[in-house]
Amino acid sequence: MGVRVPSCAQNLPSVGKPALGQVLTFTFQTQPAPGGSQNIYMANVTRENIGILNDKITVSLNKEDYYPAFDKAIKDYSKKANIPGFRKGMVPPGIVKKMYGASIFYDEVVKSVEKKLQEYLSQEKPEIFAQPLPMEIDLRSMDMNNPTDYDFHFEIGLKPEVNIDVLSTSNLTLHKVSVTDAMVDEEIERLKTRHGKMSEPESVNSEEDVLNVLFKESDADGNPVENGISKENSLLVKYFTPEVRAQLMSKKKDDTLVIQLSKAFEEKEREWVISDLGIAKEVENDQKFFKLTIVKIGLVEKRELNIGFFKEVFPAKDIETETEFREELKNQIQQHWDSQSRVQLQDQIYHLLLDTPIELPEQFLKHWMARGGEKVKSIDEVEAEFPSFSKQLKWTLISDKIIKDNNLDVSQEELRENMRKEVMQYFGQTTMTGDMNWLDTYIDRMMKEEKQVDSSYHRLITEKLFTWAEGQVTPKEKEVSPEELNAMQHHHSH
Repeated sequence: MGVRVPSCAQNLPSVGKPALGQVLTFTFQTQPAPGGSQNIYMANVTRENIGILNDKITVSLNKEDYYPAFDKAIKDYSKKANIPGFRKGMVPPGIVKKMYGASIFYDEVVKSVEKKLQEYLSQEKPEIFAQPLPMEIDLRSMDMNNPTDYDFHFEIGLKPEVNIDVLSTSNLTLHKVSVTDAMVDEEIERLKTRHGKMSEPESVNSEEDVLNVLFKESDADGNPVENGISKENSLLVKYFTPEVRAQLMSKKKDDTLVIQLSKAFEEKEREWVISDLGIAKEVENDQKFFKLTIVKIGLVEKRELNIGFFKEVFPAKDIETETEFREELKNQIQQHWDSQSRVQLQDQIYHLLLDTPIELPEQFLKHWMARGGEKVKSIDEVEAEFPSFSKQLKWTLISDKIIKDNNLDVSQEELRENMRKEVMQYFGQTTMTGDMNWLDTYIDRMMKEEKQVDSSYHRLITEKLFTWAEGQVTPKEKEVSPEELNAMQHHHSH
């Protein structure tokens, strides 16, 4: 349910060696610049509002802010430069200035701007998205031979206030499924088949027989269609219509039968077969003929309800009677549907929070989307992506507030326990016995994999977030059928 948004905190590209006519770019550290008083530059930084949650910061430099550092950098470079015709460390500063001065000059100016801006942000601490975006500056106005005062402008987007009081006044519904005896009976039949033994009878004699059949597209007489469909599939005899089932009885391996899709299957099964054959769901395709060849006949001998069967289904439980088995199965089914009910309630909570009005610095965010990523995006690209981006960003703001205000976190022990459960589920086990040192060693390796840890943390913190949110609402209960709840689940994906 938790949704991630591309990081708004990534740095802008660091400055290189720009040529005339290019635009300066800046990179900012996440901590204050070392050394110096934070107050000496404050008079040279101003801020003004230019839009909704959108401000402009102006950093003003005079010659004394950057020229001493530039002069020192030239001298330092002359001591280290290795230029043909001069001994190392003996290159005249004038030669260095002539050859490399422009690039060094730009670098020192940019460093001064970055330092002043970072000191301002560190002291004022505005709640901003991403990093300040530099407004364009024509480098042709910068001349190392004529140092002067410069103004550098930056755009910032301010984070809005987020209010989630809507939870306490919500009108949500917890859709509940009550497990019936019929549902238990159906699950028992499924388990008896799943744990059954497969045999290969010589001929078809039961609706429960499994047929491996080859579908070859043909005409009504069974003559192959040129470039027609040919595919093998497995079907239970009972999936066919009663008329076709009667024709299949007593047939053996390699026997054939010509069918028409519209007459061989009811609508539900026909849709599945058509999809598996890779043809479009259209009326004319329902009329296609296929010649079926029986490749193999199988029959699952269903298990009997005995202690051995009970132990296979619930190995960790001490179940000896059918009554105990049915009760445990009913509990398991109820847990499943209760879990699905919670997922559906969480979806309601997600949309309730996401529909809460939150004002965003739209102008800044669009500028950032266009210029702040790995590649520059066009206006059309930004406009197309912004609705989805803003929705994800709103959810990030909401979830961050909930996590911060309620001190939600995931401990190292919780991460390890979650990974342990995942490994055991992978091996189809709920409990393991014997020497478990290998499992601890495996989890130690998983804890060193950043992607694995990040994925587990995100999943666990999202679970905690929604558990907290569920505690803030009082939904009314409404009983629904499994089909109705499943239909609700299909309407969302987060």
